[in-house]
Amino acid sequence: MTKDELSRLQGYLRKTFGAANLEVKAQPKKSDMAEIFINGDFIATLYRIEEDGEVEYQVQMAILEMDLEDA
Repeated sequence: MTKDELSRLQGYLRKTFGAANLEVKAQPKKSDMAEIFINGDFIATLYRIEEDGEVEYQVQMAILEMDLEDA
């Protein structure tokens, strides 16, 4: 993903989730993947998918049961 894409996605996600401290960082080993952090904690993976000339982005987030105990 380009720096421009990462910046636009970060702005969109910050606005959508109301999280000014959300960061989208490139995954250095994969050009179609980035990682999402809040307060420096990894929370999700972001994928860029291009098919039939159209681009979409998908967020994948795993929630462990032990994380729910603190909620």
